[in-house]
Amino acid sequence: MASANSGIVFEDFFPAMVEKLGAEGFMQELSNGFRLLMDEGKGLITFESLKKNSALLGLQDMSDEELMCMLREGDLDGDGALNEMEFCTLMFRLSPGLMKNSTNLFLEALNVDDF
Repeated sequence: MASANSGIVFEDFFPAMVEKLGAEGFMQELSNGFRLLMDEGKGLITFESLKKNSALLGLQDMSDEELMCMLREGDLDGDGALNEMEFCTLMFRLSPGLMKNSTNLFLEALNVDDF
């Protein structure tokens, strides 16, 4: 999420996390991150839950517009919120290092040796 206009800097730690935790462990961490940000009553990350919990991730300085932009970018089904799959997909898309190795990560998660 590096953006020159917004001043937000996103350092891509995900490849190092995958290397340390393995694909399954990394996916578990993404699930934990989703649960941290979600509205417990709805089981989704809503604008309100993202705004309320964003400080837990050091994102307290993000404007409402930036938070809405993040939700819109990840909202694949158009319901205005992120389900767990949309959140994980967004996190992968925001990580250039993970996108480069996505086939290998997918195969590792499936326990497939050769593709």
